Amino acid sequence: MWKQHIVGAVIATFIIAAAISFNPYSASGSEEYNWGFKRAKNGEQAEAGAQLDQVVEKYGAIYKGKPDKKVAYLSFDNGYENGFTESILDTLKKENAPATFFLTGHYIESAPDLVKRMVKDGHTIGNHSYGHPNMARLTPDGMRTEWKKLDDKLRELTGIERTTYARPPEGTFNAKLLEVGNAAGYRHIFWSVAFKDWERDIRRGADYAYNALMEQLHPGAVILMHTVAQDNAEALPRFIAEAKKQGYTFLSLDDLVLEYEDFPLALQSSTP
Repeated sequence: MWKQHIVGAVIATFIIAAAISFNPYSASGSEEYNWGFKRAKNGEQAEAGAQLDQVVEKYGAIYKGKPDKKVAYLSFDNGYENGFTESILDTLKKENAPATFFLTGHYIESAPDLVKRMVKDGHTIGNHSYGHPNMARLTPDGMRTEWKKLDDKLRELTGIERTTYARPPEGTFNAKLLEVGNAAGYRHIFWSVAFKDWERDIRRGADYAYNALMEQLHPGAVILMHTVAQDNAEALPRFIAEAKKQGYTFLSLDDLVLEYEDFPLALQSSTP
């Protein structure tokens, strides 16, 4: 996956430069939102609704790809390790499916070998904040501190200079968070496929996770899963295989951003 690292580095530079100048607006932006959407059904895209669509579009955040391509984007939120991430990484490697892992500071500190493997396997690391607070209730300095502390820990462990994709804990955000993130070089990535999978000790079975994923799968899907769920680890191989059978391709968030930004085709074609 060496090409992904090269293309990812170029895209990271592009995002940092573009995000700093992206937002021409300025407002108090204090109204708090909880990310949510009308779930996809029968292959139709999920819809966040007019209010949330307006906010994310204004600040360049993304939650789904274009509706005319059978492409899906895997992402995982990692607050703490529960013993199932290695299995997930094994599946992704076997299926040659890229993913983005949105990490907290606790995860980097408590599971360093898994973080190193994510990077070695060619996956992207996203910023889920250092301490998993309600980011919308922080001052701008507090927001920047959360992102930077995570980046500093990641750099110490892996040598990666910084993250460029951010995701607010529990999907709680406001316009100010997106604005401050843009100025600091972070592109906020939400999601269009999700289900209740974050309860550490509750098992619903692999079929539960598989069916939830398949029922919501749609062109341009940005899929959120939590690595603490054994159900997800067990369902992932079958889900990826069935999605591919239906004609879906799994690409990275770098590819998603390329799609939105009309990045040079020469670079797009170099992504495996």
